[in-house]
Amino acid sequence: MKPIQANIKHLRSLKKLSQERFADDLGWTRSMVGSYEEGRSEPPIERLIDLSNYFNIPIDILVRKDLRKAKDTSFIEIGNKRVLFPVTVNEDNEDLIEIIPAKASAGYLSGYDDPEYIEQLQKIKLPFLPTGTHRAFPIKGDSMLPVKDGAFVVAKYVEDINDIKNGRTYIVLTKDDGLVYKRIYNTDDSNSLLLSSDNKAYKPYFVSKENILELWEFTCCINTQEYDEKELKLSSIMTMFQELKVELAAVKQM
Repeated sequence: MKPIQANIKHLRSLKKLSQERFADDLGWTRSMVGSYEEGRSEPPIERLIDLSNYFNIPIDILVRKDLRKAKDTSFIEIGNKRVLFPVTVNEDNEDLIEIIPAKASAGYLSGYDDPEYIEQLQKIKLPFLPTGTHRAFPIKGDSMLPVKDGAFVVAKYVEDINDIKNGRTYIVLTKDDGLVYKRIYNTDDSNSLLLSSDNKAYKPYFVSKENILELWEFTCCINTQEYDEKELKLSSIMTMFQELKVELAAVKQM
């Protein structure tokens, strides 16, 4: 069975459409749909274009990739018909997340929209995650303390840049800087965002929304090394909050 015939049938089934309804949506005949799904004929280029537009999936993905591992049709559009699978699953149908390796994080800028690059990434299972597409990103440097250098931030994909929550932290992929982990603030300029580090030694800066390729909202952090005694002292924690300008209310004794 060729990928295209399996994909047509699978994607139609995910949308819970009969062959007749599917044909009506595309302006085809029901027999045409049956012929493609059963492999008795292959759709010509104009039909492939119809499918690409209908499912919002690139033609090369429809033709070359087996999409039956996708659990739903909520494919994420990136730019001009570039997609990610919303959820990767293992043989037991358990959700998995991709891990961007620290040594290869610089290559994410060129590979983020390449299904083959995403497919070869190492994957892990984190059953406690909420619904949505998640990915684990390596953290470098100390700009977002107490998240340590070498930690991984697991974050949820944000489909609409206008859905950001002011003051929350995000993994941001930009055309100029690649991957960064910052706290994001809306600005008076609707075309830009303010990216700020929690470590005040680093100055905040503005980024044009047009320069942002992906946004991933923080879900959890996975530390890969222990905190030392100094880092865990209450005084250090208090200092950190003060640097963040967070007011701590005293707890009254009952």
